[in-house]
Amino acid sequence: MHIKNIHNSPYDLDALIETHSELNDFVFLNDFGTKTIDFSNNLAVLHLNKALLKHFYNVKNWNIPNGYLCPPIPGRADYLHHINDLLNIKTTDKTIRGLDIGVGANCIYPIIASQLFNWKMVGADISKIAVISARENSSTTKKLKKNIEIRHQQSNADIFSGVIKPDEYFNFTMCNPPFHSSEKDANAGNLRKLKNLNNQNSSKLNFGGQANELWCNGGEALFIKRMIKQSVLFKKQVSWFTCLVSKSENLKNIYKQLHKAGATYKTVNMEQGNKKSRFIAWQFVD
Repeated sequence: MHIKNIHNSPYDLDALIETHSELNDFVFLNDFGTKTIDFSNNLAVLHLNKALLKHFYNVKNWNIPNGYLCPPIPGRADYLHHINDLLNIKTTDKTIRGLDIGVGANCIYPIIASQLFNWKMVGADISKIAVISARENSSTTKKLKKNIEIRHQQSNADIFSGVIKPDEYFNFTMCNPPFHSSEKDANAGNLRKLKNLNNQNSSKLNFGGQANELWCNGGEALFIKRMIKQSVLFKKQVSWFTCLVSKSENLKNIYKQLHKAGATYKTVNMEQGNKKSRFIAWQFVD
């Protein structure tokens, strides 16, 4: 993980239980005598997130609708730390504005961005339910209410249009795109994940997720291609466009599209434990 990520150490479940007592119902000793939770249990992960947000980010009333994506917080914080490095801002006096495409019901990126860096964030989503939930999650404290605005993207065809206003400027955009190409693909990926968690008896998505959160036609490769093409229209309003890329084999075609668009770009690699991930960052320099 990023050297500044406060989640670099293993979870201190005793401290988290002290912060959020409901987590205690899901903690047990594994075969090595270590306290843990069942990460294939949606409710266990939900209460772990509640505890982490209370303990580290002073967010006490976070929640998500049943069945929506419950994100692993340490990896989300990592993405933001690397964006902070990318921006290379020398003074804390400057106001940083970011846009989260596909903010989701959880509103995790804007919340962490606000609490870690005091950034001003706009979150956009196509789902009305996600928008309502994200607005609730971003209104739990005065600081979050001041720093976060949630907008409804009403067009399936557009990513930035209808969200970025004509007179707005963002230091960065970010996105965790739907990386599966179909429900079948998402379910197959979930079974692989459950196998890695040593739980092959469940067919449930262990972190939840709705269709628009998990899959789209063409998967992440086509989604990111669309994003790059549409970003050209907003090149004077955004300093850095960024997007997570879950499958490294998609990078070759992403680079081709970026070259075609005339963008300058870089790939930022990240690691969380044994998991390797990355995001692509691009900008247009005149």
